[in-house]
Amino acid sequence: QLFRQEGTSYQQAKRVLHLAVPDRLHAREREMGIIRQFLKDHVCKRRPGSLYISGAPGTGKTACLSRVLLDCKDELAGSKTIVLNCMSLRSPSCVFPSLAQALGLPAATGREGLRSLEKRLTAPGPMVLVVLDELDQLESKGQDVLYTLFEWPRLPGSRLVLVGMANALDLADRSLARLGAHGSPRLLHFPPYTREQLTSILQDRLGQVAGDPVLDAAALQFCARKVSAVSGDARKALDVCRRAVEMVELEVRSQTLLKPLPGGE
Repeated sequence: QLFRQEGTSYQQAKRVLHLAVPDRLHAREREMGIIRQFLKDHVCKRRPGSLYISGAPGTGKTACLSRVLLDCKDELAGSKTIVLNCMSLRSPSCVFPSLAQALGLPAATGREGLRSLEKRLTAPGPMVLVVLDELDQLESKGQDVLYTLFEWPRLPGSRLVLVGMANALDLADRSLARLGAHGSPRLLHFPPYTREQLTSILQDRLGQVAGDPVLDAAALQFCARKVSAVSGDARKALDVCRRAVEMVELEVRSQTLLKPLPGGE
């Protein structure tokens, strides 16, 4: 069916299959509702707290949180939001200078830097929402970095709301056991996508392309079945479909298209 399409259909298909945050996320309404309610209960009502989001790669953790942050932009306007990918840090302890810089504090390391951060986060002012993606990168000997971060919302006068995301389901049990039941973050797990959910995601994306269906329904089912059996990773399913479109596009471009001459010759 792709052979009958105009060239722009390939471009449109590749565009809708990219990995940017979509307007709607299928099969994640419950998880988005929990994140949205958590932010309203803590940031908007000025109650410090922490949330730990776990799930395998491609299960929608970052996309859902990004979508909620965009949707709640007006409600969160009175607070300070800091988003940090821990994969970009040289070492676990580098998270503290990065947070200090985002809060406008002078660069300081060691105990002095920690003290100035604690002082800033417990002084009067707007709520501070810190989002740490790839949180498992902060695991260290003795877990001092993670303990320090998750203890800050419990300090008297704290105005920190902490949201951490990582692949490991047991990170809170394994690395934050010392916090106890009262200090532990709230947990939210993203299960792998099922075959039906992946099919729905692919159909929704490709439904945005005008004209005939770009990829056959049976092909989408096949892709969703294979990916759900291995990982349930939506990014992988989108990537497979995008590569398929690219391959056909290259094949079509390499052919010489013959058109009838004017006057019916």
